[in-house]
Amino acid sequence: MDLEALRHANLSALNTAISDWGTVVKSLTRLEKQSRDDMKAKADKANWAGVNATVSREFISRTVGEFSDALAQATSIHNILKDTYDELAGYRDKLRQALDNGFEKDKLSVYGEAGGGFRVIAAVHPEPPGTKEKAEALRDRVQSLLDSATTSDSTAARALKTMAEQADYGFSGAKYADRDAAADALEKADDMAKLAKDAKKMSPEELAEFQRTMAKYKDDELFAAQFASKLGAKETLQFWNDLAEVHAGARGEELEQLQSIQKNLSMTLATATLSDADGMQEWKKKVLDESTSLFRASPSDPLRPNAAIGYQVMSSLMHHGKYDAEFLNAYGKQLLKMDMAPGGLPGMGTNDLWKTGNVTDLVFGKGSGSDPLVGYMKALSHSPEAALETFDDKKVFEHMLESTRYTDRDGSVAHALEAAVTGYGDGEKATDVRPHSKAQVALMQAVMHAVAQPGTGADLVNKAMGESFGDMAAAYMPEISRSISGEGAESIFWSNSQRPEGLDKLDVTRFLYETAREPMGRAAIIVGESVYTASSLEAHIAQPELFDGRTEDAVKAISTNAGIIEGIVGHSVADAEIAGNLKSEKEANDALKTKGDAIKSVLSSGVGVGTLALVGTGSAAAMPAALIGGFFGGIAGMAVDRLIDGQQLDGALDQALYDSGGKLNDAHESVNVQTQESAIKAIEEHGSKELTEDATRNMIRVAIQEGWNASDTMLEDSHDRPAA
Repeated sequence: MDLEALRHANLSALNTAISDWGTVVKSLTRLEKQSRDDMKAKADKANWAGVNATVSREFISRTVGEFSDALAQATSIHNILKDTYDELAGYRDKLRQALDNGFEKDKLSVYGEAGGGFRVIAAVHPEPPGTKEKAEALRDRVQSLLDSATTSDSTAARALKTMAEQADYGFSGAKYADRDAAADALEKADDMAKLAKDAKKMSPEELAEFQRTMAKYKDDELFAAQFASKLGAKETLQFWNDLAEVHAGARGEELEQLQSIQKNLSMTLATATLSDADGMQEWKKKVLDESTSLFRASPSDPLRPNAAIGYQVMSSLMHHGKYDAEFLNAYGKQLLKMDMAPGGLPGMGTNDLWKTGNVTDLVFGKGSGSDPLVGYMKALSHSPEAALETFDDKKVFEHMLESTRYTDRDGSVAHALEAAVTGYGDGEKATDVRPHSKAQVALMQAVMHAVAQPGTGADLVNKAMGESFGDMAAAYMPEISRSISGEGAESIFWSNSQRPEGLDKLDVTRFLYETAREPMGRAAIIVGESVYTASSLEAHIAQPELFDGRTEDAVKAISTNAGIIEGIVGHSVADAEIAGNLKSEKEANDALKTKGDAIKSVLSSGVGVGTLALVGTGSAAAMPAALIGGFFGGIAGMAVDRLIDGQQLDGALDQALYDSGGKLNDAHESVNVQTQESAIKAIEEHGSKELTEDATRNMIRVAIQEGWNASDTMLEDSHDRPAA
């Protein structure tokens, strides 16, 4: 910025822009709140059907997201403009003051020159003593103000331009409190990209700075996109391969540092892929192009044995963060085509495919990084949309599930499947309603069918996969309940699923039986059933009009269903004990506490049971507003507490719940007590006049027994058992 431009700067247009953007922010704040609290809330509660179920709901959800992003970006623009205005106005006023003081006190005049320069000369002759020194001081002061104003103006322009480039359509959602924050993010991105140009030359201090910066800016959209595009795709892969080799065999603090860098670099790159800027479009394309290239720590030595394939390097940086779904799908199609290329039975040939060529530990102690499908599945586990699209291909689903028998990718595949069928990313907290789509229910049915296969399905339920299978079962308790109860129970077992009758009863039975063999899987089923049963009982007791019939009939049906599900689980545990492969009692109890604590944290977070993935909400037209709002959390929470604490009960039921590690009688007693107590608490809470305590307890006892007996018959008809 030259002297005359700053001295005579008229910032009124900028001030008008600030005012206009302030109005935009106020309007978007109101619209964002309305879209979230009104439009999306109603869409979440609605019982969509047909095209609306897949198109309208998704459109509304994306629209609400756009309002949120628009508000964030508009707020950032307003903040940057205001900050820049304040800075430029300040520099202008300081410049004018410096020029006035120079003339009045030291008799110095400052003149602008063509090309942007300026001169400081004496305004009187002869020159007073010390004029030269005073002129140099004024020159330096003026130049400093011009440099500061130039920096403020140019960095603001760069930040605004970069922000606008992040999204071809819609808004980026970038958030910055002022110009300095945005400018610092871009400057840090340039610095880190420069550092990463040669991992072999990074000093310990530079590596520590890289670690701190990635941890700070991993979610910053401008930083992430600028860093990745500035570094380049091939250079990103080369950097990580080199860093892995330089620090091979790291231990102690060094190992922790490298693991931290891997996590935060992964999250940074994931954030970067969300950008539509030209530089990131090129970066994503180049990653795909370089996926089969060999990367060596010494590229000049072609005979060096430590050569990693591009897929291996990139996938090792996909363990954390939510990558762009479109990029994941494009990357996955190429990778899966290669993984499925070997002949033989589905999944078998991949065992040896990735074992050659790479001996460097790309993931620092958490495997070797040699199998790129592990990292890719990890990425899918954080992106439910991409995961569902990937597994929607039946050949891919069969190949990946079968490949878990021959590889160490079972846990990552299980988490990716769990994300696909539930709609929640791994580690994501349930905060809204995500109804199961037809595609999700179909995939869940395919998973159940695979596990239900005689002779081979049970082998899929190992420790790494059993927990995810249990979590899936918990999330699908409404659909499982419908499949077990059969047609006619729609108004008893509420569900917001687009295909609530989409599960096969035989597969459900065998799936629950096999999954219950693993302690974490069993715990998830038990907790999920307890929460769904407790909330369903409370719903019908609190709002009898939900079922067009006697409330006691609804309570009986729910209790029978609980007896069947818990009976299947109990018989599975008893059969495993007879067969001699039952896990330890401590492992089972620890698993139950872990799953119970996880659900309790959600129940206590203010998210009503009615909005949880594992509880259906039903039709907005048929269900009362209170039920849709999800206030039925207290009774379910008490049910989980009873499971976790092994609460002592009075009278004939004076024994701890589920503390025996799986004895059949205790399992039967547990579901009996759980169901009775949930119903009685609901009766007390809502002052039911239709149900009495004694009659309800007896009715539930009989219904549980009927369900328990039915589970034994169902298993006899569907599964070979040592207890038969």
